[in-house]
Amino acid sequence: MSRARILPWLNLTLRSACSLCRAGFMEGQPQGLPNPAEMENGTEPCGEERPSEIQETTVTEGAAKIAFPSANEVFYNPVQEFNRDLTCAVITEFARIQLAAKGIQIKVPGEKDVQKVVVDLSEQEEEKAEMKEGANLAPGDQPRTAAVGEICEEGLRVLEGLAASGLRSIRFAREVPGLQSVVANDASARAVDLICRNVQLNSVAHLVHPRQADARMLMYQHQKVSERFDVIDLDPYGSPAPFLDAAVQAVSEGGLLCVTCTDMAVLAGNSGETCYSKYGAMALKSRACHEMALRIVLHSLDLRANCYQRFVVPLLSISADFYVRVFVRVFTGQAKVKASASKQALVFQCVGCGTFHLQRLGKASGAAGGRVKFSAACGPPVAPECEHCGQRHQLGGPLWAEPIHDLDFVGRVLEAVSTNPGRFHTSERIRGVLSVITEELPDVPLYYTLDQLSSTIHCSTPSLLQLRSALLHAGFQVSLSHACKNAVKTDAPSSALWDIMRCWEKECPVKRERLSETSPAFRILSVEPRLQANFTIRDDANPSSRQRGLKRFQANPEANWGPRPRARPGGKAASKAMEERRRLHQNKRKEPAEDPVQRAARLKTFPCKRFKEGTCQRGDECCYSHSSPTPEDAAEATPSDGPKTPYQNPPGPGVATGPGVD
Repeated sequence: MSRARILPWLNLTLRSACSLCRAGFMEGQPQGLPNPAEMENGTEPCGEERPSEIQETTVTEGAAKIAFPSANEVFYNPVQEFNRDLTCAVITEFARIQLAAKGIQIKVPGEKDVQKVVVDLSEQEEEKAEMKEGANLAPGDQPRTAAVGEICEEGLRVLEGLAASGLRSIRFAREVPGLQSVVANDASARAVDLICRNVQLNSVAHLVHPRQADARMLMYQHQKVSERFDVIDLDPYGSPAPFLDAAVQAVSEGGLLCVTCTDMAVLAGNSGETCYSKYGAMALKSRACHEMALRIVLHSLDLRANCYQRFVVPLLSISADFYVRVFVRVFTGQAKVKASASKQALVFQCVGCGTFHLQRLGKASGAAGGRVKFSAACGPPVAPECEHCGQRHQLGGPLWAEPIHDLDFVGRVLEAVSTNPGRFHTSERIRGVLSVITEELPDVPLYYTLDQLSSTIHCSTPSLLQLRSALLHAGFQVSLSHACKNAVKTDAPSSALWDIMRCWEKECPVKRERLSETSPAFRILSVEPRLQANFTIRDDANPSSRQRGLKRFQANPEANWGPRPRARPGGKAASKAMEERRRLHQNKRKEPAEDPVQRAARLKTFPCKRFKEGTCQRGDECCYSHSSPTPEDAAEATPSDGPKTPYQNPPGPGVATGPGVD
């Protein structure tokens, strides 16, 4: 066949093949062209038919009602209801602040119809001017209001980057007033289909807009100032580190960024190198690991924001159950970014007694003309060996060394929850946790614990009120921490704290002869205290939240309380065999309890030493053997010179034997 005929024949053949492939592909596809806007934003068409054999479970939480598959196909964890309730309360107060500057008053179900005066500390003068203008309104003019479930044209634009079943977004639409739109995004097509069905089930399609896209790409597409979100909520399975860079760019000026971290094993110091790769900081194993985790996350957020001339201002930082949760506002300002280095610090922690010292990375000092001069800090604050026990120091961080809460904002959230307790199912716990936070010392990073101090010197543990009273009598401040039940957060230097423990040891003496001379306990107790502690109980030693009996530290309410397994494609539910395997793996590193019968039989194989001496008075009740060893047992117990072989003959007379002779 000539070349002129081959080319048209190949062209015709390829066209026919392409037509057949296109026809076969379109057989299972819905007719019609996709919307270009939906393709650009990463949306997915909703309303797909679901197989009837898939079982579903309906859950009601707050004002939302969702259906999700019984199989583990879409992630849902009922444990985090406290997390979602607290987020709704925080966003409500944030919306109250933002909309008050625009002259809009929000209406929360259950609240009394009383106009609250909201003051934004960053814009006090503008607020006062606007309040004066509002007072001069004509009698017929009514202030604008925003109610729950209604679209507020000047309201907040919210993004939930990892929505899963869409429960959190639907709760925002049904419980938080003053919203313009809520974008519920997820990368899973199955999850987006479920979000669409739950949106229709709750009749919030006018507010909640499902999207199917990679959360990072979606946030990168909204970097323009006019397209940024006012609130971004990130609650991933595990670490949020891959999403933080995009999140700090996609949030609006002064917007709210809510981040959850469930990889507590990494943040608590079990894998310091992994923590550095994700958050840019080394985590240490410490009794204050939960607060250290919060400060590492805040450091990571501020570090990523600084790359774009932005910085973060923490509003609320929570350590609860198996995760940490931070709420920060993001601002832009080159001058304020220069101060970020002075807000970070390294941690020097003694490996013996656990004493820690903080070293700031930068230094901010006043200069002429009201200017601020920034320079490198001088250090380190410790000697090569600990001044108390002589052990070495571990180096951790950097971490956030500034306050991790805005106490004014926390007080507003606490007041709103306390005056409207029926709004959330976990209102009692929210009140308890926020009350402890308002009592924390804001400018004292990290803390010690009662058991840590007493176990270091091997003495009995003083009561919480006794130690707090001793610190107060000595003229220092002391508070609790919401992150640990036995925490002692104080501004007292470590030398004063160990002096108080030395005084306590004199009242409850330790047997010094049992202590090693190189142990931290021996070296600490060998020094006489310079401070004479007074352990008389003071009235102000008992915090208000403890006196009122608030639910501050909740016990695990059910078995297997903790993170749920990751959602899997295909949704294979956890079988009974899987549940049994998880139960067996609990405490797998601990030795199982021995059966009493087996233990008694094992102990009977050992002879009783007191019986040999003739001093055992237990008789048959003794757990050890009272039978004298037989000659056969003695012969078996006597070690032989070496193994005998069938060809080995005893040496004859006059033959030298012994070590070194073949």
